[in-house]
Amino acid sequence: MDLLMESFYFNLDFSIKLFLACAFAWEQDRNRERLRRRRRRRFWRHPIIELRESRGAYHTLYGEPNANLEKFHEYTRMSQDLFRDLLTRVQGTIRRQDTQLRRAIPPEERLLVTLRFLATGVSLSSLHFQYRLGISTLSGIVADTCRALWNVLRNEFIPLPTLDMWLEIAEKFWSVCDFPNCLGAVDGKHIRIIKPPKRGSEYFNYKKYFSVVLMAIADADCRFIAVDIGAFGRGNNSQTFKNSEMGRRVYGKKFNFPRPQPLPNTQGPPMPFIMVGDEAFQMCENLLKPYSSWDLNHTKRIFNYRLTRAQRTVECTFGILVSKWRILASAINLKMETVDEVVKACVVLHNYIMAKERPNIELDEPVAHPLPDYHHHPLRSTAEVGHMRDQFAAFFDSDIGRVSWQDNVV
Repeated sequence: MDLLMESFYFNLDFSIKLFLACAFAWEQDRNRERLRRRRRRRFWRHPIIELRESRGAYHTLYGEPNANLEKFHEYTRMSQDLFRDLLTRVQGTIRRQDTQLRRAIPPEERLLVTLRFLATGVSLSSLHFQYRLGISTLSGIVADTCRALWNVLRNEFIPLPTLDMWLEIAEKFWSVCDFPNCLGAVDGKHIRIIKPPKRGSEYFNYKKYFSVVLMAIADADCRFIAVDIGAFGRGNNSQTFKNSEMGRRVYGKKFNFPRPQPLPNTQGPPMPFIMVGDEAFQMCENLLKPYSSWDLNHTKRIFNYRLTRAQRTVECTFGILVSKWRILASAINLKMETVDEVVKACVVLHNYIMAKERPNIELDEPVAHPLPDYHHHPLRSTAEVGHMRDQFAAFFDSDIGRVSWQDNVV
């Protein structure tokens, strides 16, 4: 009897397991069928997209701003002539082949929609209704065009500086910012992004939002000399700069910097060419920062003021960049690789427009005067770098290096 009951319960348990397995398999088949029906396309092309060539923003508005130079500049952040020149440069890269099923989107429309996206920061959904293009199509257009802009323009407008270029940059800093032997201003900017999936707190910065870092060196004309894009937002500026390629070149003395020269209007000993940064950076032979705010005398205050005047050029560069390309002023909701392409495109477009539209400033020839009591030392330690900073500070507080208004400011 016990054996019979045990066999009964075994068969009952097996039957229940079999029933549950069949029910689960049936439910899985239903879910797959439901998903297949949901994914079935209702249209080959949506009716909204079908009317692109008659009612899309490119076909209805491109001719109107094209006839009004002021409105065209507002729409694309550049003049009509500059747009045509830019199109000539990149159209070979962004042009696509027509097929028997559909005509490719022309390069003019690809460039226009990308510039509008960068200039306004509107979502791809908004551009979908304006230009009557699919969202996935727009995403691909923006990524491809930004990549093409960087690849085509970077060698001409963000080149690796040569010796002559460094000397021109130094002359401009002395003329505009009254800072001698300066080759650039260094700083970083956090570009806000939507939190990437499965990345934890890597991009969460001290300002309490997610970002990537745009680390840059700028000249006195508010143009970028070198950039590093894509570092995690959680790092500070000093750490990010030291880990970047341009930071390794500065601290490792691998940039093709000019040989040390006497300060302007002097016949004193040669002083190294340097870059300027804020308090967050670590000083070295080619990078100076302000004195600490503790125990400042008059000479140190003068130096901090003069250095800040030179360092703020990179802040102005960031301000011009963000005010023109508003995509950088809001949280970017794109893939991380596309975010990097967008930021690089904005940077190279900034230099392109500044080079094409900003007039050049004539420089005056300096007059040489003797500068006594300066002694050049080989810079091998932090103390010697500090001594070099003291020499710059003494120059700014001397009759030769001072500017008329500096005593009133500090």
